[in-house]
Amino acid sequence: MADYTDNEMMALAAGRLIKNGDVVFAGTGVSMLAATAAKRIYAPRAAIFFETGGIDPALDEMPMSVADLRVMSGTSLNAGLIEAFSIVGHRKLHTIALLGAAQIDQYGNLNTTVIGDYHKPKTRLSGSGGACDAACLASGVIVFMQHEKRRFVQKLDYLTSVGWYRGGDSRKKLGLKRGGPIAVVTNLGVMTFDDATKEMVLAEYYPGIAVRRIVESTGFAIDVSKAVEAAPPAAEDLRILRDEVDPQKLML
Repeated sequence: MADYTDNEMMALAAGRLIKNGDVVFAGTGVSMLAATAAKRIYAPRAAIFFETGGIDPALDEMPMSVADLRVMSGTSLNAGLIEAFSIVGHRKLHTIALLGAAQIDQYGNLNTTVIGDYHKPKTRLSGSGGACDAACLASGVIVFMQHEKRRFVQKLDYLTSVGWYRGGDSRKKLGLKRGGPIAVVTNLGVMTFDDATKEMVLAEYYPGIAVRRIVESTGFAIDVSKAVEAAPPAAEDLRILRDEVDPQKLML
């Protein structure tokens, strides 16, 4: 058995994708964990900010949500919603938005609005919040999902946040000249997108996870021909994550 949890693997796998100089728009949950892990381990010169206006906080303690006052502790600037979304779309910054969703399709389009018919839904979800803005304006998007067939679907019940839209150059034809999803990080592996078609492909499967399981958990055809096994979490990375990033186990 692995000596790490799904959330730990996801947070560290996503953290590896963040580079020094990135400005990271983080939400609640695993995305907050991943952003903080990236800052502490992989990209100390990255900056994290939240839609509630905490810009580059110290994050000495893990906030429970973006509305937790700890996102305002030790910040470079305490601002508000307008300033936060001005940063997301700032032309001179490389901004990475970390988002979650209920459904995703092969082009990285996201649904956080409704399951079933919009007018008579099976489940009414939380809605867009700032996700649509971030998906449209950020330099890139990393999506967090549980890898299940009902979530990785051929057709979304509702398109809340645009990814690569219909593939190819269709996103640019919508007027969205930058950005798009970079990766999808799940409890089974890491997906990226083909440079030309913009269709989702399997990049990494986690240690102990069979590629067949990922294929069977995906509701559309996915190219696995170039997939490699992801490196397991290093012992020191796990120590930092557990002892420094989230010692109170709020997200772990």
